[in-house]
Amino acid sequence: MTFIRKYEIYVENLLNELGYPNESVQILPSSKKELGDFQINTSMQLAKKYHKNPRVIAEEIVSKLDNHFLGVNIANPGFINFSFNDEDLLEYLNSGINNFSELIEKHEEKTIFLDYGGANAAKALHVGHMRSANIGEALNRLCKTLGYKTISDVHLGDLGRQAGMLISEIKLREPNLVFFDENYEGEWPRVTYTPNDLGEMYVKANIASKENESRMNEVREITAEIDRGNQRYIALWRQLVDISSIVIKEVYDKLNCKFDLFEGELDSFKDVPSMLEVVKPYLYESEGALVMDVKEDSDTKEMPPLIVIKKDGATIYATRDLATIYSREKRFSPSEIWYVVDSRQSLYFEQVFRASYKAGLINREAKLLHLGFGTINGRDGKPYKTRDGGVMQLADLIDLIAREIEPKIKEEIVEDREEIKNKLTIATLKFSDLMSHRATDYIFDPVKFSSFDGKTGPYILYTTVRLKSILKKSNLSDYKITKISNLDMKNILLKVLELPTILNRSFQDKSLNYITDYLFDLASLFNKFYSNYHILTESDLEIKNSYLAMLKLIYNIIHNLLNILAIDEVERM
Repeated sequence: MTFIRKYEIYVENLLNELGYPNESVQILPSSKKELGDFQINTSMQLAKKYHKNPRVIAEEIVSKLDNHFLGVNIANPGFINFSFNDEDLLEYLNSGINNFSELIEKHEEKTIFLDYGGANAAKALHVGHMRSANIGEALNRLCKTLGYKTISDVHLGDLGRQAGMLISEIKLREPNLVFFDENYEGEWPRVTYTPNDLGEMYVKANIASKENESRMNEVREITAEIDRGNQRYIALWRQLVDISSIVIKEVYDKLNCKFDLFEGELDSFKDVPSMLEVVKPYLYESEGALVMDVKEDSDTKEMPPLIVIKKDGATIYATRDLATIYSREKRFSPSEIWYVVDSRQSLYFEQVFRASYKAGLINREAKLLHLGFGTINGRDGKPYKTRDGGVMQLADLIDLIAREIEPKIKEEIVEDREEIKNKLTIATLKFSDLMSHRATDYIFDPVKFSSFDGKTGPYILYTTVRLKSILKKSNLSDYKITKISNLDMKNILLKVLELPTILNRSFQDKSLNYITDYLFDLASLFNKFYSNYHILTESDLEIKNSYLAMLKLIYNIIHNLLNILAIDEVERM
């Protein structure tokens, strides 16, 4: 149990004794530090509920507080201000110097399934895929840190017109392949294309389809054949998906994104028939298509029915998403499923979720959540694009940042320069991507966000380099804070107490900006402390060792929070 929560429970029990049962208490950082380090505002809430003077209630609470609470005073109309004694505070903080879990709250055990990434097979990843991957991976790691079991799936977009494009191009170039022989009944041979081959073929097929209507019709027909279950095309397409996944995985590896499952729409095919049997009673025909009504009496705006099967009998995204939810429920029985997808898909996901609950595809108690995110914009406030106005590919954005980072690394660093540059590049991308609230758009400035100063990923990494350097030079192995010797030190230790609140707020809001803000605040407090005090040359041994123990605590926190954000540290820069 965390330090603050321990005393919140203590005050809740006091309230119960005073005749205010089942009340929750929050101990907050004081808004007026001259009155104390912390404050409790519960008296005002109770005053409204019990129609009493808030100061009278505050006086009742204060009369019961024990000697762990120091300098207790009441500010009108009923704010209780106080500080904790240093002995209690240091006992708790010392327990977290080498054990991060001592500083945070562990939650009840349940399974959370996270669907993020969403790359399209046979297509290059663009900047939009970065947001889903960064947010999803960080939320996945946050959940694990807080004690939840998680399952992550990239959920590839591996059905659609790109399949028809590639297969049509292959058919044009190699018409004698067995995949195009209707009478072939043997085992499917392995194709030997590379990811670069697929990229080149896709570009040619795309251009040809736009210029030639008959070619586009062939693309549409092949795509429809795959949807209808053409095993020849499916066998070829599965191999092409596997080949294109090589590059997709390489990019996700750069972003430190690790998935438990690398499934996609193709994997839902096997579950579509059984899913359709379950939803059949809720389907009706509309203009030749099979749809499900998902509107509710409480709706304040129009909620269109969900199309499940097209009028030509083909499946669509919704069909496959319903089948995927059905499959995940059968295999994993998750308590929650989170979809980290662009906010512009909110209506669609609301339809799919309602249909899933209505038809019983998932346990009614399970939560289906669409965690929408905003767009990455350029300085003009519009979605980030290349100079010629095209969609910015993720690989190109990574290269652009790397070019900004390279000249900022110290010239004498030669041996591991490339590795350092790559880590700083990804730190720049991730920290800037997670710094804004998940749901908001933000302007990406490659120069500003790659700076080694200010609220950036490189600044946080520079702080870890400085911390590790001091700790290494100290040669201290047994860390313990025994004395709080100045206000700057106390401010840092009080900031540490905010950690569990920050993590819980980030989890509740499903947004990482609270963690990036906290990292910057903690790093800034340390760097101010570093500028004001001579740590390694401090003559008082007790003060010096307490300083070093505090640095070890700071480093442990920053290290673990960077890991949640999937940002790797560097040893020098």
